[in-house]
Amino acid sequence: MRLHRLRITAFGPFAEPQEIDFDALSGAGIFLLHGPTGAGKTSVLDAVCYALYGSVPGARQAPGTSLRSDHAAGDTPTEVTLELTAGGRRLEITRRPEQDRPKKRGTGTTKDKAQSWLREYDREYDREGAGDGGGERWRALSRSHQEIGEEIEQLLGMSREQFCQVVLLPQGEFARFLRADEAARGRLLGRLFDTRRFAAVETLLGERRRTAEAKVRAGDEQVLHTAQRLAQAAGDSADLRAWPLPRHQPGDPGLAEAIRAWAAVARSCARERLTVAEYALAAVEGRHAAARRAAEEARELDRLQRRHAETTRRAALLAEAAPERERVRALLDRARRGALVAPALELRGAAAGAHMAAAHAETVARAVLPPQYAEAGTEQLATLEQGLRGDLGALGAARRAEQRSAEIRRERAHLERESRAAEEQQQEAAEWLGRWDDARAALAGRVDAAQQAATLAEQLAGKLEPARLHLHAAERRDAFEADAERARGELLTAREESTAAREHWLELKETRLRGIAAELAEALVAGEPCAVCGAAEHPAPARPAPGHVDSAAEDAAHARFEQAEERRAEVERRLAAARQARTEAAAAAGGATTAELRALASDLSTRHAAAHTAAAGLHAARERLDRAEREHAVRSADRLEAEVRAAGRATRREALDQEQASLETELAQVRGDAPSVAARAEVLEDRVRMVTSASAALRRAETTAARLKEADGQLADAAFKAGFDTVEEAADAVLPEYQRTGLQHRMDAWQAEEAMLADRRGEQDTAAAAALPPADPEAAGAYADRAAAKLRSAGSAVDASRVRCAELDRLSQQAERELRALGPLRQAYERVARLAGLTAGTSADNERKMRLEAYVLAARLEQVAAAATVRLLRMSGGRYTLVHSDAKASGRGRSGLGLHVVDAWTGSERDTATLSGGETFFASLALALGLADVVTDEAGGMRLDTLFIDEGFGSLDDQALDEVLDVLDSLRERDRSVGIVSHVADLRTRVQAQLEIVKQRGGSVVRHRTAAGTG
Repeated sequence: MRLHRLRITAFGPFAEPQEIDFDALSGAGIFLLHGPTGAGKTSVLDAVCYALYGSVPGARQAPGTSLRSDHAAGDTPTEVTLELTAGGRRLEITRRPEQDRPKKRGTGTTKDKAQSWLREYDREYDREGAGDGGGERWRALSRSHQEIGEEIEQLLGMSREQFCQVVLLPQGEFARFLRADEAARGRLLGRLFDTRRFAAVETLLGERRRTAEAKVRAGDEQVLHTAQRLAQAAGDSADLRAWPLPRHQPGDPGLAEAIRAWAAVARSCARERLTVAEYALAAVEGRHAAARRAAEEARELDRLQRRHAETTRRAALLAEAAPERERVRALLDRARRGALVAPALELRGAAAGAHMAAAHAETVARAVLPPQYAEAGTEQLATLEQGLRGDLGALGAARRAEQRSAEIRRERAHLERESRAAEEQQQEAAEWLGRWDDARAALAGRVDAAQQAATLAEQLAGKLEPARLHLHAAERRDAFEADAERARGELLTAREESTAAREHWLELKETRLRGIAAELAEALVAGEPCAVCGAAEHPAPARPAPGHVDSAAEDAAHARFEQAEERRAEVERRLAAARQARTEAAAAAGGATTAELRALASDLSTRHAAAHTAAAGLHAARERLDRAEREHAVRSADRLEAEVRAAGRATRREALDQEQASLETELAQVRGDAPSVAARAEVLEDRVRMVTSASAALRRAETTAARLKEADGQLADAAFKAGFDTVEEAADAVLPEYQRTGLQHRMDAWQAEEAMLADRRGEQDTAAAAALPPADPEAAGAYADRAAAKLRSAGSAVDASRVRCAELDRLSQQAERELRALGPLRQAYERVARLAGLTAGTSADNERKMRLEAYVLAARLEQVAAAATVRLLRMSGGRYTLVHSDAKASGRGRSGLGLHVVDAWTGSERDTATLSGGETFFASLALALGLADVVTDEAGGMRLDTLFIDEGFGSLDDQALDEVLDVLDSLRERDRSVGIVSHVADLRTRVQAQLEIVKQRGGSVVRHRTAAGTG
């Protein structure tokens, strides 16, 4: 892959279109990318990555971050175009992120979706099209994000993470890789070499192991559950107490045989208990039948004796009630004769009540009549009523005239109210129209002020967000500065502790070496040769001197030294991270102090809030002005219409006055001395009602008197026919229906009792039972109940024994089936568990505890170490060599991804975490270049003709810098060009081809510096 040209527009710090010619920069093999902090050096690399993969590296792609330049004009779209050669094809990729742009119509912005274009250079154009005018130089391939991403990843053979790790070589990442533990190295190598298939194999075997284990455990639990049910079915037989439920765990091979033996004994004991229970049931059944017959005979004798006693008692009571029976019979006979007179009595009582009420009503009605009519008859009252109704009918026309007069008065009052209201409205409208010019000017002024505030709010909003971002960055810069200061203090303490621990360890080691003879003498055995001199006699073995140091004390001191070194390294890493974060935050904050930025942000925020509050009333001010103008037009029209309505009301009042005068003259003749026609009509209506009521009352009194006389005659005839001498005697004989019914029921009961006693006196068995001794049914019943309880207990025991035998047979068969099915499952589990443990590094057969993925990555790391050593030897003057270590990790740690450095000057091998700053840069750069070679080969031999190295050169002296540049210059042997991203000033004199990023107030710009000149 070779980069040719990059065009950036409105991206990151670049507001105006910038073009970078990588072909011109790559001519010298090495080119320098430099510029001040925050100018946009990393943004150039971000643009390359974004053009290829549609996203930028690391945290710069986090949600909420924008790729668009804050300096760019609103109508300038953010766009990145990259021209490159990959897989023998020359391609052009253009990408635009999702972004806001001004609307083409109206105000505000609209959102444009992300867009991508992929074109390929048509080489046939140069051979065919250029000569005859046909063809296009660039041929469009796709505008789909997904298709372009798949095409680029297939051509490069790398994902975005691999590209950022291999092509954009981040030195800080590889420095951390050198100091990281094996787990962190495994995660990085796993992303680069894509060993997910091996991890998938581990996961698959682990899942199969867990599935098989779950099946075996479920089978074991099912077998134990069946055994528990067998124990429950067996009960508490004395023969089974020596055979308790087997206390085995799931997976125990002896579980099956123990359950089978125990089930056989349980079934045998259950059958013996069934036989015994059946013999006991047969004996109890005979005793229960005899007891039941005796109880039934005692109950029958007791019933007959009690029946005879009850008959004798009731016969005596019936004889005592004979006088009362005669009295009741006489009352019933007299009541039956009185019932014949009852209807005539009721009829006479009703007639007397009606006559009394009618007579009272007549008296009341005559009392309200005029004196001259107090003794008038029915015909006179009818004649008077007819005359009054004639006078009342003559008042109908006068009543209508009176109603019309009232309507005229109401209409005049309504016209007066309308006139007064119209005058008030006209006066108010005139005052409002007089104030119209001043009010309209004030409302228009409010609209203009709100419009100006809205414009100011938009301007301040564009300045407020950058100010807040700078303030946030400044606050993070100060926080990281404080973190770095604390880390520097902790680092000084950690270094002192590490130095003291190392000196203590070396002192103990030297002391132990001086007294090593005594330590060796402790292992001497009489008659056996000495391991040092070979002699079999030991006449004077050395003895430990006071304060002797053994190996345990030395190991403990060495362990404390290693712990102190680990703490020091951890603090160094935190200090480096804090410095890096502070540098990034300072670049984002600019040169202003936090107080200045906070004051600026506060001022902008206050002004923006005030302007936004003022602008918020723009819509309301416009609506008030519109409402006022509409009201002015309505009020002007209403004033003209009110004048027309006032003239119509005056004409109507004159007509109503004339009609009112005519009606009053007519009514004065009809009313007479009454205040109104209605009052005159009310007087006549009252008189009509009094005459009508009196006439009706007189007729009702005459009618009820005739009915009363007729009822008296009928009552006398009915009493004589029923055998009574007087009407009063007949009335006394009448009884209510409920009394007659009660007396009849008593007579019927006596007769029924007499008949029942006659039947019982004829029973022979009751008399014979009465002659026998008294029966005792309770004792016989209790004895039968006890026999029945024993029978039920015996039957239950037989049923329980039969159920127990059947259940034990069924559960024994079920347990046998489950045990047979469990065998293949246990074999499959053992097989897959061995494979899963071996690939996961937990098996005893895997001595180094290496997972399958770690084993594959260890081979890749060995290749990377070999490729890195070639360059590390040159950069370190032949001193250092990187070697891969698969030594077994201490404790429970995994092995396989260790990385050591061999120092040729001392011949010692040590961990890469112990390298100094400059040595770490050597090793990490060599590791990065070696990893690039190996990943390139892993990707199928794809050529990586353009590489970028980001920072790390500041830790080198002049000689080391020359050696590193020689190594980088040697990359041209593989036709590669290397871009160095650095602040080191000395590189500007050593590297001729340069790309300078110049930071300006309106956005950064790029400048090319090559041996041919500056552009």
